[in-house]
Formats: sequence, C-alpha cells, structure tokens
Amino acid sequence: MSGAVEIQRLFLSSPKFAVVGASKDQSKFGTKVLKWYQGRDKNVTPVHPKEDELEGVATIRALSDLPNPAETSVSIITPAKITLGLLEQAKALSIPALWLQPGAEDPAVIKFIQDNGLSEKVIYGGPCILVEGDGIIKSLL
Repeated sequence: MSGAVEIQRLFLSSPKFAVVGASKDQSKFGTKVLKWYQGRDKNVTPVHPKEDELEGVATIRALSDLPNPAETSVSIITPAKITLGLLEQAKALSIPALWLQPGAEDPAVIKFIQDNGLSEKVIYGGPCILVEGDGIIKSLL
C-alpha cells in the first residue's frame, strides 16, 4: 500500500499536469478530473485530438505537444485501447508519473506497465484522484 501512496505523492508533486480524456461533456470523469485540477489552482493542460479548448483552457493535441513532458504528471481517463498508446508515448517522453482512472486499464495495459518498468510511475487498479487527491496534497504540505 505504501508504494501506491508514494506514487501518488510523486504524481501530485509535479509542477504541471495534463488530462487525457476530458471532453465537452461535463458529466464525464475526464472533465471532472480537469475541473478538480482547476479547483486547486494546478497548472493543467487538457489533451484532446479535436477540441481547441476545454473548460476555458487551451488544449494540446497529443502528449508529444507538452512543452515540459518531464515535469508533467498525466491523468488518463480513456478506454484501455487508447491508454496503451498513451503509455508508450509517456515512456518515450519521460513523463514522471501517470494516474489511470479506474477503467482506463485492462490486462494488456497492466502487462505493458510491468514489462516496461513503469510500475513505480503509474497509479492504476482502483484509486481515483477525485477521492484520494486532496488527502495526498495535504500530505505534501
């Protein structure tokens, strides 16, 4: 368990954040996660292949468009098939930490995480930033 908390602390200590999976639909988890960051004055960038802005923030098209990927933790709220490609990009870009919302992973995603040495960088398998994020932020103060 302590390992999971360590990754969450690593994730939330980044100076910048990105959210993949936010949309114009405010009832969806991706948008709720984006708004969670905004509500805590975090430097957050939505990643979306088609929209130019979400929740008043300019989007980028892909993780590769991040100005400082090595300083950016990424929340992923996507179907598992998409998550797999995002993990490949994140590894290539040296993104420090990723938080997969529940449901963003499947056995292939978990195998990729384990086979590519990403277990120390990726939160998956249950914890939700909307539930656990504030406690982690407090623990960093």
